Amino acid sequence: MSAIAYFDLTGKTALVTGSSGGLGLAMARGLAEAGAEIVLNGRDADRLAQAAESFGERAGQVHFSVFDVCDEEAIKGAFGRLDNEGRVIDILINNAGVQFRRPMLELESADWRRVLETNLTSAFIMGREAARRMVARGGGGKIINIGSLTSEVARATVAPYTAAKGGIKMLTRSMAAEWAAHGIQANAIGPGYIDTEMNKALTSDANFDAWVKGRTPSGRWGLPKDLVGTAIFLASAASDYVNGQTIYVDGGMLAVL
Repeated sequence: MSAIAYFDLTGKTALVTGSSGGLGLAMARGLAEAGAEIVLNGRDADRLAQAAESFGERAGQVHFSVFDVCDEEAIKGAFGRLDNEGRVIDILINNAGVQFRRPMLELESADWRRVLETNLTSAFIMGREAARRMVARGGGGKIINIGSLTSEVARATVAPYTAAKGGIKMLTRSMAAEWAAHGIQANAIGPGYIDTEMNKALTSDANFDAWVKGRTPSGRWGLPKDLVGTAIFLASAASDYVNGQTIYVDGGMLAVL
């Protein structure tokens, strides 16, 4: 196999949750450019339709599925519709997530549960439904979970997010432990501080902006496109013997004190 062929996703279909914008849309575009057919996901049909149109000449290979990743029955229904359409999911990226900043002494249980369900439980349910089909048909598949720097380290005021992303690291390992024998590779990407809409409050804070740039060896915020190469690698044959790993795309932040 040639070097280029290792990364060719032609004939594969990828479902990316939370992909009407931000990191999810950037990774979906990258996978499409590598040849994959794409299924976008979100809760807003209009935003998803606009996102699909933004693929330009590749829009014909882009579809979307409207459902809430926190609703187990909606997830099962979405996979059922994909089954009925004959659409086989070879690659799943569990990207959907939320952030909630509040000191733990002031944190309500409902907000804790909401963050855990969106960032962690949804990845388990989505992964389970995708893996059931991958195992049944044979041939394996790729599951990519989105972790965080907080899969490794903690910051004040984001305890539920930290717990969820730490859980993503171990969920990924558990997926590898149980499903590797079926040819499924489950890995995670841990983004550093990325300039997205979700982080707008942080990027617009002059003190925090200076802290990120000073703390990161690369001296800048990451961009959504910085995750694309890692996503393609983990979605492709190039990573067929990589399993249960978390790759941090953080400009070197975790490497230094």
